[in-house]
This record gives sequence, C-alpha cells and structure tokens, in this order.
Amino acid sequence: MEIPLQVVGGMTWCITTCNFDVDVDLLFQENSTIGQKIALTESIVAVLPRMKCPHRIEPHQIQGLDFIHIFPVVQWLVKKAIETREEMGDYIRSFSISQFNKSHKMPEDELFEKGKEKSLETLSNVKDVYKPQRKYRRHDVDKLKDEETRVQSTLLEYGRQYGVSHVDKDQKESAAKKKGLLPGMTKDTVDDEDDAEAEEERIKALMSGMSAMEMKEGKVAASAVGSLVGLKSQEIQKIASEFAQKQAEREQTEKQERQGGVQQHKRITTALKKQIEAQQSKYDELSAKHKQLYSAYVETKEMLDKVQEESNKIDQEMEEIDQIENSENQGILQTLRALVAKNESLKKQEQEFKAQCKEEMAKLKQNIEKLKEEGNEADSEDKERVTLIDKQYNADKEKLHKIRLLLAKKNREIAALQRKIDEVPSRAELSQYQRRFVELYNQVASKHIETKQFFTLYNTLEDTKTYLNKEVQLLNSIHDNFQTAMSSPANKEAFLKQFEQIVEGVKQNKAKAEKKKQEEKMKRDQLSDQHQDLIEKQRLYFKTVKEFKEECRKNEILLSKLRSG
Repeated sequence: MEIPLQVVGGMTWCITTCNFDVDVDLLFQENSTIGQKIALTESIVAVLPRMKCPHRIEPHQIQGLDFIHIFPVVQWLVKKAIETREEMGDYIRSFSISQFNKSHKMPEDELFEKGKEKSLETLSNVKDVYKPQRKYRRHDVDKLKDEETRVQSTLLEYGRQYGVSHVDKDQKESAAKKKGLLPGMTKDTVDDEDDAEAEEERIKALMSGMSAMEMKEGKVAASAVGSLVGLKSQEIQKIASEFAQKQAEREQTEKQERQGGVQQHKRITTALKKQIEAQQSKYDELSAKHKQLYSAYVETKEMLDKVQEESNKIDQEMEEIDQIENSENQGILQTLRALVAKNESLKKQEQEFKAQCKEEMAKLKQNIEKLKEEGNEADSEDKERVTLIDKQYNADKEKLHKIRLLLAKKNREIAALQRKIDEVPSRAELSQYQRRFVELYNQVASKHIETKQFFTLYNTLEDTKTYLNKEVQLLNSIHDNFQTAMSSPANKEAFLKQFEQIVEGVKQNKAKAEKKKQEEKMKRDQLSDQHQDLIEKQRLYFKTVKEFKEECRKNEILLSKLRSG
C-alpha cells in the first residue's frame, strides 16, 4: 500500500508552518520498498517530539494508514499551525509591506516624490530670504567688556533687540485706563518708564559705534537705523511667533503628505479584509447548504440506482423471454418441446410398466406358491409355464433396459442442443455488448480529451510563466540601468535606442503569437467543419438503420403470415 502524498504533504506543511525544518522527499516513487516507505515518515516522526507533540506515532502506522493514530497527530499539527500563523501574522504582514515598498510605490507616494523636490526648493528659497543678514558692523569691539552688552550689540548688528523694549507713554496710559488706573498712579508704572528710557539710551549708545553695511539695494540711511532702533519688542515677537506657526503648519502638511499613502493603503487593506470576511461568511453558508443538498442527492441517487437496477433486471429477463420466442429459434424450440414431452411420456410409461411388472410378479409368485401346494401332478406343465414366464420376464427386462438406454441417449441429445442454443447470443445480449463497448469508448474518449486539456493548460501556463519571467527580467534591467542611462545625453540616447529595439522585439513576438493564434483558429474551424460532416453522416447512418429495422420487421410479419397461410 502506497503512502498517500496528501497525508505526508499535509503533515510536512504544518511542521514547516510552525518554523520547524523537516527533510522529506515528496516525489512519487513507484514500487518503493518497505524500508524506503518507512524512511519517508521517520523524519516526520523525529520532529514531533521537538515540537512537544502530546501524541506519539510510529512510521509504520503512517505507512499502514492507521488513521486512528494519525488523526490526533494531524489535528494537533493543524491547531499548532493556525496558532503560529496568528502569532506571526503581524510580522509577516509588516515584512511583506516593507518588501512591497522596496519595489513598488503607491500613487500618493509618487505624487509626494514628484512635489518633494519643488517643496524643498521653495523651503530653501524661503530660508534664504528670511535668514539673518548683517546690517551693521561695530568697530570698537574691544571696548565692550560685559558679556550681556556684547550679546545685545551682536543682535543689533543683525537688526534684532534684546532686553526691555521701548513703549510709548500713550500706549501705557491707554493700557492703564483699560485696567481702571490713571497714568502715574502706581510706582510700578513709573519704574517701567524709567527702565524703558534707560534701555533706549543704552541702545542709542551701542548704535553710535556701528556703521551700516553695504547691501544690494545700497547703503542704509540714518533714518532706517533710527526706525530699526524704535521697533517694539512685542511686534517682533508677534512676527516671530507667526513665522514659527507657519513653519510648523508647513512641516505638519509635509508629514501628512508623506503618511497619506500609508494611511490610504491601510484603509484599502481594512476594506479588503471586511470584504474577505463577508465573502467567507457567504462561502460558509453556501458550503453548509451544499453539504445538505449533496447528502440528499446521494440518498436519492442510491434509491434511484436500486430501482433502476431492479427495473433493468426485469427488462432483461423479459427481453430474453421475448427473444427466445422469435422466428429464428422457433424450429429448435418446437423440437426441444417435442423431445421434452416425449421424455416425460417415457418416464411416465416407465413408472407404469414398473408398477405393472411388480403386480404381475406378485401374481406369478402367488401362482407358483399355489402350484407348489397342489402337488407334483402338473410339475411338467408348471415347469414349462415357469420357463415361459421367466423368458417373458427376461424379455421384458431387456426391453426396459433398452428403453432406459434410449432415454439416456435422448437426454444427452437434449443437453447438447441446449448448450448450442446457449452458445448463440441473443439480440438482447448483442445489444448489451454493443452498449458496453460504446460506454467504454466514451470513457476512453473523455479521458483522452481530459488529458489533452491538461497538456494544453500546462503548455499555456508554461508559456505565460516564460513571458512573465522575461518581462520581470526586462523591467529589472531597465530599473537597474535607468540611473546610469540618465547620467549623460549619450547614454540616454543609447538607452532609448535599446528600449526601442526591445519594444520592436516585443511587437515581433506579439505578431508571431497572433499569427500562431490565427493558424490554430483556422485548424479549429477546419476540424469543426469535419466534425459537422461526420455528424451529418452519423445522422444518415442512424436514419438508414432505423429504416432497415422497420423493413426487417415488415419482412418478419410477412413471413409469419406466409407460414400461417
């Protein structure tokens, strides 16, 4: 008994899914020895203890198809494989996504890559526009001893202020009025004004030692220096906060654009999962309905087969009876009936003769006893009579023996005729043989067509695989040489020419395939025409046979009328 590949293959797949290695050769080998069959399963049995399988199984049990012991092992392996797939599902999914991202890109990622260069260029221009520019230069740097003064001087050189800013008195008064206070009512207000004036004097002292830088637009006027000194720290902080907010919004927009492709991919994956779950539920419902209908169908078919079998037996017996009583076997059957009747009459005569002989023998014995009792006077006459009786008895006995021999001979002749009649097949048997040969031919033809379709499917898939491999190699070659080809105009032109040659070769291969397709189509049309012609001939043949049978039936009717007339 050969080991079914489904059992070994299924166990091997489950073990491999559980991240365990198993060295099994699943190739089919006809006429394998018992040792080879058991060695095939020993590697599987050796892995099960390492997997901590609670069930134990021996190689000969798998080889002998001991399903009572195989079932719990296979059941445990399937559960273990499902658990492992659930544990490794997220990892495999993330790995597949990373492998997909290495070779492919989503449409949103392509749009992001296209706009990325322009966005970086715009951002660089904005940074160049708003980067710090030196507007003043201080000549007496060595005179500044305090670190805070040097920091404030450096900021003023780039147009920035540090420390307490100047606030107009009118603004302070208005702010005080909003709070319900009059100007000059608190000590803090007076201190703030003093500090502001001291800060303004300090800034003017620092600016007195600076000279304006020459810019592209020309030299900065003295009034610009005064206006720059008079800038309010609140306005500067407001502009800086607005710039920081705009920059944060821009970074957030770029981040969303980068993550848009991944989020859309996740949404598409979620939607597809929901569709898969819905289809799976529909499939489960349809599978349950299919099982119920199939069980009902099997029961009905079994009942139908039994009824048809009984009907066929009855029809066959009726046909045999009808076929036996036809014109061909009528003479033989009449002879057989006459011999059987004669045989029955001879048996009856034999029984009657035996009874008569027994009666006569009894009478003769009685007569002999009477004669013996009467005396010896008629001894001579009695002896003559006894002699005659013995002669008659012997003659009758010999006649009975001859009749028995004749009966045995007739019985042998009847048996020989019966065997000859059985050797000649009837029309029902001939038609049954014909049906069986036609069924056998149809089975062979269907098997041949199925095998031919499998060969055609294999060749088609093999050609498709070859073309896909060529396409993948071509795309990989284009992808690998694209950067090198775009590095210089000469390489670009050579790459384009090579690409045109590849396209031309693909077109030629397509034309050849189309030509081959047209040739095969013409062959199919020719074979279809031949098939139609054969169908017409078959119809004509069936029609002729039907007419011939009708004429034969009419001929038999006429012959029967002629014989009866």
